[in-house]
Amino acid sequence: MDIRKYVLRKALDAKEGARLIAKASSKQKNEALVRMAEALQKRAKELISENKKDIQYAEGKGLSKALIDRLRLTEKRINEMAQGLIEVAALPDPTGEIIKMWKRPNGMTVGKMRVPIGLIGIIYESRPNVTADAASLCLKAGNAVILRGGSEAIHSNKAIVKVLRDVIKKNGLHEGAVTFIDIPDREAIMEMLRLEGIVDLIIPRGGEALIRAVTENSRIPVLKHYKGVCHIFVDRDADLKMAEEICFNAKVQRPGTCNAMETMLVDKKIAKVFLPSMIQRFKKAAVTLKACPLTRKIDSSFEAVQEEDFYKEYLDLILNVKVVDGIDEAMAHIAKYGSAHSDAIVTNDYGRAMRFLKEVDSSAVFVNASTRLNDGFQFGLGAEIGISTDKIHARGPMGLEELTCTKFIVLGSGQLRE
Repeated sequence: MDIRKYVLRKALDAKEGARLIAKASSKQKNEALVRMAEALQKRAKELISENKKDIQYAEGKGLSKALIDRLRLTEKRINEMAQGLIEVAALPDPTGEIIKMWKRPNGMTVGKMRVPIGLIGIIYESRPNVTADAASLCLKAGNAVILRGGSEAIHSNKAIVKVLRDVIKKNGLHEGAVTFIDIPDREAIMEMLRLEGIVDLIIPRGGEALIRAVTENSRIPVLKHYKGVCHIFVDRDADLKMAEEICFNAKVQRPGTCNAMETMLVDKKIAKVFLPSMIQRFKKAAVTLKACPLTRKIDSSFEAVQEEDFYKEYLDLILNVKVVDGIDEAMAHIAKYGSAHSDAIVTNDYGRAMRFLKEVDSSAVFVNASTRLNDGFQFGLGAEIGISTDKIHARGPMGLEELTCTKFIVLGSGQLRE
């Protein structure tokens, strides 16, 4: 197979899909999304059957339990995918929205209108729910999407895309609006990244190595985050029961996600009161703790945390614990070791809460809530196509508005430039 020709053919078909989906009405797009949701639920057994092939492959490769969990499809997760599509259908259509208008001295009116970006390439690993999330958000925002999932989820992704394309065809839209690169060869990724002028934006989702490789090789603009080194700071004025619940959720609920806590910072004024019960709860959940010297004075059973550990995204049941001398040391630690992804403070002190919100430079900053909530679905965006830590165009969970750009519109009555 000539991979270059194959990818180009797929991309040109997707580009035609982008041209036509941009003209589709909100009603057409919404009806397609609702039918997609229904089809996913009706064909859940088929999707789970194909997913089992990927699970067996992943287990044979010796992938971690956390990564296999991200890969697994269940009826519950398929229902969540379907619900995400329904919620996206219910959201206001951003395309065509005029977000600002002003009149010039010569009488002409200038404005800005939201328009689709065009053809968006998604390069991702593991989680097959990304396939449905990406397709729904791109379609609602008037974009086509060209998907390239990882080899470990190829059966799941092909099955999901088939369901979506069947619905698109039945609803009179162009099938190219959801296009899938169904060969696992990595050269297919490199060919996608060379399609400047055809693909308008690349969004990689996966491990740091994948994202850096995409960024380094792409001729197309890239929206990304490299890793999620997320922190929770338990302040001296925290409700300790609340802090325990938040920290446990942030680490244990799904440790293989980018918004899971990797370092827990604890104010030294409450460390001796807070840490013993928190440590016991983590131990029962089989969390491996790496502790600072002050933490090891409270419980000496842990290995010492090393400097390089604070930069790591574990994506597993491993947690750094550090006792700090108040909010200033906590924020300095986050500034040095964090990845500007998701960081939280647990406190009942209004002033420190506001300082944390203002001074911590991350894509999402939380007061008295788990970092696991940094998610498009949780934020009411219906779903997300990824989380960006960039500061240009989009930052944080990328929902519908982030999948549009703007153009200037001018309403005149014969004005000329003097």
